[in-house]
Amino acid sequence: MQVKASNLRKNIYRLLDLVLETGEPLEIERNGRFLKVVPELRKGSKLSRLVRHDCISGDPEEIVHLDWSGEWSEA
Repeated sequence: MQVKASNLRKNIYRLLDLVLETGEPLEIERNGRFLKVVPELRKGSKLSRLVRHDCISGDPEEIVHLDWSGEWSEA
């Protein structure tokens, strides 16, 4: 998101809260140049930041009881 410095002055607390909520950097234009406000990365394990995804299409119980004996052979 980009704002002019004068707009930042009017809405600084709202804009800073928005950066913290969304994680999206804020670019401020001042005299034709840009400054960037970015939220600090949260510390923690990679596993704690994983997002759950539903990957099974259908009933998971059907997968448990599949018969693979026709596909497998001792080589």
